Amino acid sequence: MDRRPVVAIDAMGGDHAPEAIVLGGLRACSELDIDVVLFGDEAAIRAAMPDGPLPDGVTITGTTQVIAMHDEPVSAVRSKRDSSMVRAAEAVRDGFADALVGAGNTGATMASALLRFGRIPGVARPAIAVPLPVPGSKRKQLLVDGGATVDPEPAWLVQWALLGQAYATVRMGVVSPTVALLSNGEEAGKGDALRKAAFPLLEAAVENFVGNVEGRDLSAETADVVVTDGFTGNVALKTLEGALMSMAGLVFGVLDAPDFAEHSMPIKLRILEAAVDLLPDNTGGALLLGVQGVCIISHGSSSSDAIVNACRVARSCVEADVVAKLALAVDKSDPVV
Repeated sequence: MDRRPVVAIDAMGGDHAPEAIVLGGLRACSELDIDVVLFGDEAAIRAAMPDGPLPDGVTITGTTQVIAMHDEPVSAVRSKRDSSMVRAAEAVRDGFADALVGAGNTGATMASALLRFGRIPGVARPAIAVPLPVPGSKRKQLLVDGGATVDPEPAWLVQWALLGQAYATVRMGVVSPTVALLSNGEEAGKGDALRKAAFPLLEAAVENFVGNVEGRDLSAETADVVVTDGFTGNVALKTLEGALMSMAGLVFGVLDAPDFAEHSMPIKLRILEAAVDLLPDNTGGALLLGVQGVCIISHGSSSSDAIVNACRVARSCVEADVVAKLALAVDKSDPVV
């Protein structure tokens, strides 16, 4: 690319919008050598900025509508055509931006990308690829689907596995990534009807398919890509987040007790240093696999740090031409309607 990548940001989406989103966009512009376009209520965006002229590389596109977290995704995208989320997606579709970053309503972000970008030819439904940090390791495990399609057909899991493998190779540098199916047991016959039907399809079509894994195998050095339906994947993801927060509360609660507090600071610092890659804000957001554009879905509680890291992932995906390489991966699979 002979110019700076341009990232379209839904400035009104997220629990801490627009302040945290705007600050993250400003930081991303200066720290990552990208241009950003902030979509949303212009007065609210301006109010969240420091006084003075707009920094070089930052522009604002005013919109009159916002898609709320409680809105039904598809109907909101169709009815709120001047929303910050939809207009940001259209900027990517029309070539004014190279990637979309959104921390708002996940379903609506996905629907905006799907309806405005369109699907990669041959892809039946999109899936969210969530990078899970592996404690004690620099590697990451990719969970597909993290919540985009809750009730898939078995054959769609094959597509997601192929897309996940391609993404793990191109974006994460994994050579010959392994793929596993998330189930309630390691044996081939375990699982519900979806998993029992998907297992032989994955076994026949996906190189380096290693069989079933269980929930305890997430965020572990088991498989590089773990594929599942969006309902189970999202529940597993939120369970991991809750368990991490509970464990952190337990550990720091003990260290803050009177018997330990005086001498616990060095231990706390070591724990925080070791856990920095586990924090959601440092994950950088999840790529929506299967659409004809780069769409990064960030956590609803995203801070400015999270938005910077989401923009970092977006820039990396644009520079690596990830979408085109994902399309090549799908060409290896049988067409699915």
